[in-house]
Amino acid sequence: MANTIHSTPKLDGYRMPGEFEEHAGTWMIWPMRTDTWRLGAKPAQEVFAKVAKAIADFEPVTMCVNSSQYEHVREVLPAHIRVVELSTDDAWMRDIGPTIVKNDQGCVRGIDWGFNAWGGLDGGLYFPWDMDIHVKQKILEMEWIDRYDLRGFILEGGSITVDGEGTLITTEQCLLNKNRNPSLSKQEIETILSNYLNVEKIIWLEHGMVNDETDGHVDEVVFFVKPGVVGMSWTDDENDPQYKVLNDAYKVLKEAHDARGRKLEIHKIHIPKQVTISEEEAYVIDRIRNSYDRSAGKQLATTYVNCYICNGAVIVPAFGDPRDEEAAAKIQELFPDRKIIQINTREIALGGGNIHCITQQLPKA
Repeated sequence: MANTIHSTPKLDGYRMPGEFEEHAGTWMIWPMRTDTWRLGAKPAQEVFAKVAKAIADFEPVTMCVNSSQYEHVREVLPAHIRVVELSTDDAWMRDIGPTIVKNDQGCVRGIDWGFNAWGGLDGGLYFPWDMDIHVKQKILEMEWIDRYDLRGFILEGGSITVDGEGTLITTEQCLLNKNRNPSLSKQEIETILSNYLNVEKIIWLEHGMVNDETDGHVDEVVFFVKPGVVGMSWTDDENDPQYKVLNDAYKVLKEAHDARGRKLEIHKIHIPKQVTISEEEAYVIDRIRNSYDRSAGKQLATTYVNCYICNGAVIVPAFGDPRDEEAAAKIQELFPDRKIIQINTREIALGGGNIHCITQQLPKA
């Protein structure tokens, strides 16, 4: 079995790699939750399958699925995508999957963070979440990767982005939210991030995007293209509800220096029109008292930077929006050596996230 390490990655010489570094593979979860996904999750399943197939052209993909859907998923996904039975409460692998750290010899270990469904009983998105809590350890066991047990600290993968060279970007709205780690100060949280991700510089944005149900995850706002270079969500429309948040984020990033003392090179990627749940879509989402409100007219944070960098490609959202082509072209400029694959992900956006949220990379050992 995989061992539990009673130390910290920093002491042991491990760091969190940037997403743009080489992967051994990608982990995903098959969507099934009917109060998140409309029409019994069938439209979302179709899009998840497209994302998995796109990534699988470049690196191995493992799809986790509850037992009731195993046979179906094994039939609809191609044979080169591994399908494993693994119980979950929903399909957001970025936030319930493990964070993998790596040392200079290429060895990898995993961090088993705590999870409370983005806020627990104070603003969380569903209840219960007891199956999600075990996903990290189960994946590490299946991959024979030793783990650091940090279940006492709540952290979602979508709330952080790193450059692999000691710099991390996050938001105060999420990590300092009283529904995550209320007993810890900002300094104490910084110490934990430093010890477990081996970062030296933390850049704090005040807020994530408006209408982001995860309390302002950073992966809707900014991502590292490579050390010293970021892409970020943007709008020029002063009347857009996202305008102030994104301008404030830009001002912080523009003034920031990374762990190596570099000023950040910032590339703006204009956001599309924000996805709004229609009457027709709302009607076919199950209503459950302890779940997030997905009623008609609800607007959801929508951006192209919630993309996934895999070996040789970047998988980018599309929305049938006039900005789709412009965003793909901009991301191609940022990744000239990778293929840009765009997939219409409105169905994922209706669930409250996008491509980055449903994937988790396994860095190459």
